[in-house]
Amino acid sequence: MIAEMHLNSAEEAFDRVHTQWTREDAQALYDLPFNDLIFRAQTIHRRHFDPNRVQLSRLLSIKTGGCPEDCGYCSQSAHHESGLTASKLMEVERVIAEAKKARDAGATRYCMGAAWRSPKARDMDTVVAMVEGVKALGMETCMTLGMLDLDQAQRLKVAGLDYYNHNIDTSERYYSQVISTRTFADRLDTLANVRASGIKVCCGGIVGMGEEKADRVDMLVTLANLPEHPDSVPINMLIPIPGTPLGKAEPIEPIEFVRTIALARIMMPKSHVRLSAGRTAMSDEMQALCFFAGANSIFVGDTLLTADNPEEDKDNALFRRLGIQPMKRDAE
Repeated sequence: MIAEMHLNSAEEAFDRVHTQWTREDAQALYDLPFNDLIFRAQTIHRRHFDPNRVQLSRLLSIKTGGCPEDCGYCSQSAHHESGLTASKLMEVERVIAEAKKARDAGATRYCMGAAWRSPKARDMDTVVAMVEGVKALGMETCMTLGMLDLDQAQRLKVAGLDYYNHNIDTSERYYSQVISTRTFADRLDTLANVRASGIKVCCGGIVGMGEEKADRVDMLVTLANLPEHPDSVPINMLIPIPGTPLGKAEPIEPIEFVRTIALARIMMPKSHVRLSAGRTAMSDEMQALCFFAGANSIFVGDTLLTADNPEEDKDNALFRRLGIQPMKRDAE
């Protein structure tokens, strides 16, 4: 009876984009029979998006390795023996050239990531020039540079940055099991600075890190209860990397991953739910279920920062089989 009451409460909230979700309401949805959950997610997805369009984004590592953070999943941490060699910040001209290739291949959003705890003052001029150059190509711009203070966020906004990615990674309860060099509150502070500057937020997490089902639900409750829903919600499936603390983590069960996608779609109906890292380990059928559950954004290209990603030919073949077309920028 209690679970039914929670579910009824959740149903009443379906069409409210701004709502305060409780863990009980979210858990009741997550635990629905699979067909019921997917049906609800697809119904909501169709109210806000073309179900046969998927946003294509490209991600470039503009500064790789040597990060002082100890994130247990990351090959770029200086704390881990992953075999990755640190690099210097890329030249602006090279970044713009790569962005032009991505645009010509159909990507509408270009994301640039640097393995930093936070940007240093000496790097900001270069980062700003990258944003300005990619923006001039007619693409949407996104960056992930670690923690930002308000002044840094405002400077990026003036340069034309559209989106900033800063994932919360997991639930507040489980967070300290994965990362010790920054707090969950630090993550939320950066998100607040990004929002205050007028930049749109891209924020999601990683599943398959040994967390419990309740942690996945709690992560989405945190995101859905932010002052504004993130414009993009990347859901990453852990890629276990040898030499990292999570290098031998057991993979998440595929149906549980699809349930997480569906719950994100229901709780944040107008957000782009991005099927992010881990797609190389997913079958075509699993990816199709994710799209049916409400995922409508992917990264294209054969690498995601330092991890493998399906080659474009494989993505194009899957899209043809499913009748999916790339999302146009003016329809986003």
